[in-house]
Amino acid sequence: MALEVIEIARDWIGTPYKHQMSVKGLGCDCLGLLRGVWRTYYQSEEPEQFPAYSPSWGDHRQDDPLMLVAKKYFDSVRCAEAGDVLLFRMRPGMAVKHCSILSAQGSMIHAYSGHQVREEDFSDWWKSKLVGKFRFR
Repeated sequence: MALEVIEIARDWIGTPYKHQMSVKGLGCDCLGLLRGVWRTYYQSEEPEQFPAYSPSWGDHRQDDPLMLVAKKYFDSVRCAEAGDVLLFRMRPGMAVKHCSILSAQGSMIHAYSGHQVREEDFSDWWKSKLVGKFRFR
């Protein structure tokens, strides 16, 4: 299962960053990547539409929609393994605004503004922002 998730995510590498898109090769953001992996992995549409969101990592929100959706559709895990979904809170008190898929050897696959989908080091900086670890069911 985990290897399949990683393979699907790697197939998106090089897709340009486009806010709120989810079209492999044409454009996606971090959530769009996760949505695309979901569609391929489960061979079905996403279970619900995610509400519109701003591209800013500094969103002041009382709710935490990305965390709520992750808890609803993925299994929460204590220790992340390759193929798991990682959620990041960029500043304390802010909503979760970034996600990635953990790949092998301490790297992750994700997209963010100014960067196409890429696989890069799951560095200490990213680890300091990590607030959720989830597994595809």
